[in-house]
Amino acid sequence: MNLWDRFLFRDRGIIPTKKLVILLGIWSVLLIILSFTEVSWIILISSSIAVLFLSMTDLMFSPNKKSIAMKRIVPNEMERGMTYTVTIEMENDSNHPIRYRIVDGIPQSFQNPFPMNGEMNKGSFIHSYETSAPIRGNYAMNKLYFRYSSTLGLWEKQATFHQEDQVKVIPDLTSTREYLESAQKYLLHEGMKIRKNKSGVGEFSKIRNYVVGDDPRKINWRQTAKLQEVMTNEYEPEHGKYITILIDCGRMMGAELKDSNRLERVLEAALTVALAALQKGDYVSVIAFSKEVHVYVPPGKGMSHHQNILNAVYDIQVTPAESNYGAILNYLETVQKKRSLLLLFSDVRTFLHEETALYYLKRLRQRHLFLVIGIEDETLLERTKEKPEDVLSTMIKSMAQQQQLIKKSEKARWEKEGLQMLEARSEKLASTAVSYYIEIMNRGLL
Repeated sequence: MNLWDRFLFRDRGIIPTKKLVILLGIWSVLLIILSFTEVSWIILISSSIAVLFLSMTDLMFSPNKKSIAMKRIVPNEMERGMTYTVTIEMENDSNHPIRYRIVDGIPQSFQNPFPMNGEMNKGSFIHSYETSAPIRGNYAMNKLYFRYSSTLGLWEKQATFHQEDQVKVIPDLTSTREYLESAQKYLLHEGMKIRKNKSGVGEFSKIRNYVVGDDPRKINWRQTAKLQEVMTNEYEPEHGKYITILIDCGRMMGAELKDSNRLERVLEAALTVALAALQKGDYVSVIAFSKEVHVYVPPGKGMSHHQNILNAVYDIQVTPAESNYGAILNYLETVQKKRSLLLLFSDVRTFLHEETALYYLKRLRQRHLFLVIGIEDETLLERTKEKPEDVLSTMIKSMAQQQQLIKKSEKARWEKEGLQMLEARSEKLASTAVSYYIEIMNRGLL
């Protein structure tokens, strides 16, 4: 066994505590003082052995390692950045009370509250702690490290308990839950309303009582005569449309924001749009890519398909390579034959300079409806609004304004080809994307 691992809380064994080290230090100083007197060396040596032997009796009042049992209870899924409670169930079968310290073998990126201290008598005991994961992915928890001592606390026993647990850290689904709780309230935050389709256009939804403001042309005269009340037909946008969500995982999506990076916000927005579309009865497919396709989820409908999408994209990461838009759009032509709404979550400024993508987009536009959604560059916007105070700040502001003008002219050129682009603040990206999806459905553009 590695002695250094034993002191680092990573092994099994028995180690001295600080209390014992201090006690022996005081006793050593006392022996040095007594050595200058006429006390016999035999008495000094025998007394030292007696002190060490008495300290060993402390081990007799601490339980055997076989008397201690531990079990970890941890959620199978954790959302990124959210705090979760992990419970550790302990059991002491001996009659000896103990003082303990626990270190759980969680991944290094998780919030670490260790070591945890406590006391336990005979019987069962529950100790819990809170942790959060800042990075998505699939993680393994293998070991629990446990140190305990008797009431005197001169020696500590250390035990390692093996327990295999797998934890999936998925994207933050706060925006998705907000949409589920109240879709109308969620969209009104962006000034957008879920409204019905044009008169007599779309799928028939239901017959209801006529209210002031309804279109008189939609009155159902048969039901009105039957019920002796004015009844009207209600229509809603057609269901069963195809929505294809494209998630860019290229180098520019790793740009840091205030509390995450662009890819994290894009994932949250994409999952919210997917939920809104599935809830409306549409078919949703997802493609995550950079220079090649990393994830492809075929079209599906129903709320259960949202879990399939989540399982496929929860651990995608930013790749240190430029995105190949031309190759991905060419691939899209082979997998999506039916007319679809293409929602590309990417960096708009990077996409504008991809001349090779324009050729494929002109072909896709003949069959599909295309929309690019990106995150506003807040630093660039702040630079354009700064008040110049010296030559350097004036130059920085002029360069920022120039970049804005170039992006505006490029967007206008692409929009003349029928390719729509928009940008939103990072915290509003999900609600903006869902609002535009609802608007397209309401207008019957697909």
